Amino acid sequence: MRRIWLATIAVLLSAANGGSQEPLPGWRPADEAANARAGRYVEREMFVPVPNAMPQGLDVLEVSIEMPGRHPLAILTHGTAVKPDERLRVTPWAQLNQARWFARRGYLVLVVVRKGYGKSAGIEDGRSGGCGGRGSFSDAGEASAEDLRGVIRWGMKLPEVDPETVVSVGVSTGGFAQVALAADPPRGLKAAISFAGGRGSDGKEHNCDLDALVGAFHSFGKGAARHGQVPMLWIYSQNDHFFPPAMAAQFDAAYRKGGGAEEFVMAPPDGEDGHHLYSHPDAWSATVTEFLRAHNLLPLGDTVLPPPMAPNIPAPMGLAERGVEAWRRYLTSAPYRAFAVSEGGGWGYSAGAFSQQIANDEALERCGKSNAGRGAKCAVVAATPGAK
Repeated sequence: MRRIWLATIAVLLSAANGGSQEPLPGWRPADEAANARAGRYVEREMFVPVPNAMPQGLDVLEVSIEMPGRHPLAILTHGTAVKPDERLRVTPWAQLNQARWFARRGYLVLVVVRKGYGKSAGIEDGRSGGCGGRGSFSDAGEASAEDLRGVIRWGMKLPEVDPETVVSVGVSTGGFAQVALAADPPRGLKAAISFAGGRGSDGKEHNCDLDALVGAFHSFGKGAARHGQVPMLWIYSQNDHFFPPAMAAQFDAAYRKGGGAEEFVMAPPDGEDGHHLYSHPDAWSATVTEFLRAHNLLPLGDTVLPPPMAPNIPAPMGLAERGVEAWRRYLTSAPYRAFAVSEGGGWGYSAGAFSQQIANDEALERCGKSNAGRGAKCAVVAATPGAK
């Protein structure tokens, strides 16, 4: 039986996504016929039982668009913050945009918070190996992969899932988990995608034990060769400060020397730190689409279903064009969320935060740092309905 942690959220494309949310004042329904043609987004958070994650299991977010028949399964997972206290605030809602990218292409998506992060039970996988841990980098990668295998086994039993087709995706330590997963793939795994995969970095282009990490990639390459080479896509960025190009090239060479094979992509610089490329689906959409197409993993072909439509709620008074655009994005963003404004037209918002208080604080901070908000008092004018 599926254990739902939050209330089930079945959100029409015309409605704002979120937790158990009610329309804000001024909301007006969009065209019902258009909604019926578009389909229905399902976004719900739950605990999934897996080995060694007692008592409640792993925190998992399901994202899909209701359609007839069974759908391939996509598994998404996170990285590891440098600061330990931030690891306790990991939420699957932070990957809502990436999950919607796959859902719009026909997948049922499960975003997995691994053991010891956020609300998930168990011991953090990072403690099990590498950089002073109780084991090796290979041990740590395998611990992460075992969480993914557990959720995959659970997801395969869902009546709306095609158990023969699974794609797994992760970033940073979650990307490294994909390499471990492909070295001993579960039934149905058709492809794995690693964004900036690795472990042991301080975010300043230094690794605590680079030789050991390279050795782990080599070992996983041996496993991949032994188990038949699940197609893999590795994406790094030219300005990644955690795993810079020279380091990523060593990972690639070691993996291939071990017998593994993957499609290696060095993407252009992305923002101030390309390690966060995964956070910007527009930057990787074409690359991932081509990879999935090459392996016949686009269940809807070239069709991409429409994104959620924002409810018709007017923007706060005094916002310039960029602020109004941010408001529209905010209306379909993940809980916990908050939007703050100042009298001078400053604004800032937060979405996918671990708690409402954190969302409020982040929105106020960003409003205060905005050009129009400097020196002005900011106030939260919208938040996750029903949240405390």
